[in-house]
Amino acid sequence: MVAVFTLEFSAHDLAVTRFACSPLSEVTHSVQVLKEPGAHAVHLPWVRAARAALAETEYALLDALVPIPTVYTADFLTPVPESFSPTLDEELARLTATEPARIRAELDRYGSEVPHVIAEFRADPEAGLARLGAEIRAYWSAAIAPHWPRMQLLLEGEVLRRARQMSAGGPAALFADLHPRVSWERGTLRIAHRWYHGEQRLDGERGIVLVPAVFAWPGLYTQTRPPHQPSLTYPPRGVATLWERPTPAPDGLADLLGHSRALLLTELGAPATTTELAHRTGLSTPNVSHHLTTLTNAGLLTRHRTSRTVWYARTPAADTLLAAAGGTRVGSGTDQVPVRAVPG
Repeated sequence: MVAVFTLEFSAHDLAVTRFACSPLSEVTHSVQVLKEPGAHAVHLPWVRAARAALAETEYALLDALVPIPTVYTADFLTPVPESFSPTLDEELARLTATEPARIRAELDRYGSEVPHVIAEFRADPEAGLARLGAEIRAYWSAAIAPHWPRMQLLLEGEVLRRARQMSAGGPAALFADLHPRVSWERGTLRIAHRWYHGEQRLDGERGIVLVPAVFAWPGLYTQTRPPHQPSLTYPPRGVATLWERPTPAPDGLADLLGHSRALLLTELGAPATTTELAHRTGLSTPNVSHHLTTLTNAGLLTRHRTSRTVWYARTPAADTLLAAAGGTRVGSGTDQVPVRAVPG
């Protein structure tokens, strides 16, 4: 049975709603993926590589703090980001500065029967935080750092896509396809949860932080406990593209556009850069750049610049063309998704 948790927004709450990425969120959710790979099939290629990379890495405390089933994970593990793209060092600084009283209060929510490492953590939070910080650094270096540049590009592309949706259709468009268990109607965000239900009115000052996270797939996670800004962590579009081989372009589209251009159009289910597309497809970067320019000039792609990065995205005409050819690609596949709620 699925319950519903609702968040009521004021106009100002919408005005201060923002996006952020979080290395610590990726760490926490990736541990869940490793412990329950069958529920996160998209990430199986990463799981195989990560298990080999982590063979000699000690992370028993981090592992114990992410139980299966994941009904609750301590909020201090995933502090709501204060900026758009904090570094791992910045987030670890916040984590290791957590007050001992808060550590004990959140660990109490795990119940009385906990692994020995958590009991030790509760007894000596300062020593536990130092150990946890060291484990996270080692885990990150082995399992996530090699993939982080590509993950960042995917996350930034997701934010760009959402910003375009909101500029065109307002909050309703922003939340429309955020996740199958999220809906928006007349200032109220409804979130279908497996573990938690309730209602909460935002205070008119904080809004909400939307945190796309690769390893959140296929789940949905909330934090709504004061004093931090509430957050909603969700999987971005195109997660599968990080680990999979290129999807073959439809034959008819390849006949029309040529194999390389059809392949690039198929891969652009979410905004991507020239470098990322070259990595995915095996085409050379100059070749990809040439074809992207041609597709842009033909009205099938749009080009957007953020800082020094240029993103390419399909236009509605390209989506129609691809659908007619039988090659529409969504990318993240978020149907039939489990949800963990962090009550607030």
